[in-house]
Amino acid sequence: MKISDILAQPGPTFSFEFFPPKDDAAAQQLFEAIQDLGPLAPTFVSVTYGAGGSTRRRTVDLVKTIKAETGIETMAHLTCVGATREEIASVLDELRAAGIENIMALRGDPPEGEAAFRAVAGGFAHANELIAFIRGRHAFCVGAACYPEGHVESRSAEADLVHAKWKVDAGANFLVTQLFFDNEVFFRFRDQAAMAGIAVPILAGIMPILSASGVRRMVSMCGASIPRDLAWNLDHAANDDEVRRIGIDHSYRQCRGLLEEGVKGIHFYTLNRSIATKAIWQRLTRREA
Repeated sequence: MKISDILAQPGPTFSFEFFPPKDDAAAQQLFEAIQDLGPLAPTFVSVTYGAGGSTRRRTVDLVKTIKAETGIETMAHLTCVGATREEIASVLDELRAAGIENIMALRGDPPEGEAAFRAVAGGFAHANELIAFIRGRHAFCVGAACYPEGHVESRSAEADLVHAKWKVDAGANFLVTQLFFDNEVFFRFRDQAAMAGIAVPILAGIMPILSASGVRRMVSMCGASIPRDLAWNLDHAANDDEVRRIGIDHSYRQCRGLLEEGVKGIHFYTLNRSIATKAIWQRLTRREA
């Protein structure tokens, strides 16, 4: 089923993001997370590419496996990195043949060791170009990324909104935000997007905090910010268990606030672990009940 059709129905959506494992131990951890989260009946799950498109084969195989073995709706990430039009077309044909109807279309990060993104000969330089190509190839539902605090390469928030509008104009059916920890950031972006003529659903990307060092490394790479009170709590946590408790509490409050303000969907960046996402989900559903 297309995610766009699900988003047209009443009520919020809840979805999970995974990344392809690099080795057998990571694969075991991933499938344990999928087994643990599957009974929660997510609206859909997505599977990312590795850095520089390095896991394209594993991404395709994983979305096909999840779809076939669990029946959960899946969305495959697809980037412009290191791929020609012909290679992307081949991936799209394979996904379509496997019954995958949803694609997350991204420009992608530069390969490791390279400071700037460079399109390969015969490839795409921007996500909107990839989106238009996908929509012209098959009748996929296409998601795209947006950045409430701005993309790290964007010269301004205004320019970032223009880029988001280009993606929608090219055929993106919905947007998913980069992770954020302050709901006011999301609400401000949502209002600005509406004023810019972006009318598609915007799903809120939430990353439960699993470690203080991990979240600081993440925000340093993506340009997100940590609210002062949350940063203080993380800095003064006694141990990793307390960090996880602080992270779960913060993400739960974020989700409650977002749902109360009518967010269309919450997309959890699980980091291939289930414990924090499951705890937040259970608290949300108890509150809903």
